[in-house]
Amino acid sequence: MSDDQKRILESSLWAIANLLRGKMNPDDYRDYILGFIFFKYLSEKQNIYVTELLQGEDETDFTKVTDNETLETLREECLIKLGYYLEPKELFVAIAEKGNNNIEGESNFILDELQAVLNHIEQSTMGNDSEEDFAALFEDLDLTSTKLGRTVNARNEVIVKIINELHKIDFKLEDLESDVLGDAYEYLIGKFAALAGKSKGEFYTPQQVSKILAKIVTHGKTKLKSVYDPTCGSGSLLLRVKKEAEVSEYYGQELNRTTYNLARMNMILHDIHYRKFDIKNEDTLENPQHLDKRFEAVVANPPFSAHWKGNKNPLNSTDERFAQYGKLAPNTKADYAFVQHMYYQLADNGTMAVVLPHGVLYRGAAENGIRKYLIEEKNALDAVIGLPANIFYGTGIPTCILVLKKCRKADDTIVMIDASGEDHFVKNGNKNELRDSDEKSDIEDIVNAYINREPIEKYCSIVSLDEIKENEYNLNMPRYVDTFEDEVEIDLQEVSEKLVAIDEKLALADATIAQFCKELNIPKPF
Repeated sequence: MSDDQKRILESSLWAIANLLRGKMNPDDYRDYILGFIFFKYLSEKQNIYVTELLQGEDETDFTKVTDNETLETLREECLIKLGYYLEPKELFVAIAEKGNNNIEGESNFILDELQAVLNHIEQSTMGNDSEEDFAALFEDLDLTSTKLGRTVNARNEVIVKIINELHKIDFKLEDLESDVLGDAYEYLIGKFAALAGKSKGEFYTPQQVSKILAKIVTHGKTKLKSVYDPTCGSGSLLLRVKKEAEVSEYYGQELNRTTYNLARMNMILHDIHYRKFDIKNEDTLENPQHLDKRFEAVVANPPFSAHWKGNKNPLNSTDERFAQYGKLAPNTKADYAFVQHMYYQLADNGTMAVVLPHGVLYRGAAENGIRKYLIEEKNALDAVIGLPANIFYGTGIPTCILVLKKCRKADDTIVMIDASGEDHFVKNGNKNELRDSDEKSDIEDIVNAYINREPIEKYCSIVSLDEIKENEYNLNMPRYVDTFEDEVEIDLQEVSEKLVAIDEKLALADATIAQFCKELNIPKPF
């Protein structure tokens, strides 16, 4: 599929999303639109697979198969291969055709049937390895909500319209080399995040930032055994790593239930087999679900300066993730608690990259103690990258990326990159954006500076551990990267001479105008 076709698909899906715009908040209609797209994907994915299984049989059209033995065999094969099963009458196309029924005297009411189908998708996985991955996956699609319409018929009309519009779009799932639908899904998630505002946009990391993290943690590798995101949101960071390297296993944890559902849909829709990902719905700091595992790549964009139980939970002081530092992150700023958690789960040959607020670079007290321990005792910090302000949907504050490793040499330097200046981003509406084009790529500038580890004037410094120690482990960027621009010197004598010349020209012009006025016998204008 060409870039033009991809843009058409994205535009078409967004046009369908706008059918609900104005009826409810973006974070509400997001769940309906993305849920129905996912249902269509599951349906078409299964239909393609079943059609392959039926090759050579008397009946190759799944919707016309009536033999119970054949249907049972297909069900078993689908559960093994896909992890779920839809009966012929439950396929998206069957629901769409009923909703589009214009035959007089016959109803196009689909709400009850659609709800039963969504329930059955989840029920079909019970007892199968995929049960946890599909459990309550459609719970946010409330077809009885008055947000869709005040009456049952009004709600049915809205849903029928959405289903019919989706039915017109060819997802082209037969194109096995293409991840176009997955990318379009990501596009929609980003659009919803932009509309949701500060209180709701935190579930999504902008693709430009995701790309930087992914390129850093995969540098020098074409294959990764595992990648982990302890605050995975919609799963966009995990999926970005997939574009940079072949990943065997994906792990994530997400506190918000709705976002957790979105992450699982996103993984499946990007054709990641249910056996290859493990996303959990729990509080990562208080109830970590993968603590026995170590990951080759760790990426995260945790909620900035979130509250956590910290020293209010006595178990945290003896927790292996935090105990060795001698200090706990403040209860009102969990940033370093997430860093400690991520570093604990990082494999010896791994790299982690995490987005954090600038305060983690210089705040004192317990945070300075943790920062010092990571640098001095662990020799873990590999790079600090300052990003522009106002590039995230959930906040306008400036942010940074910390890169940590467990395999650094004792005398390794630390790369400091200040990419926050006006030359390193562009305005896009009310947000700032990192460029990523053939003409100019702020993303490539950052990644190349990290990889090359060479000083670049007013942009990148290579800092020794001794210099950081001299600064008492304060990582504030201006201490290491001088971005100061000298003021342009003004020659006052030259300015004075120019002012005299201007006065002379004005006097000459005044005299000329006065002469014209005299000849015309009219008063002078001055």
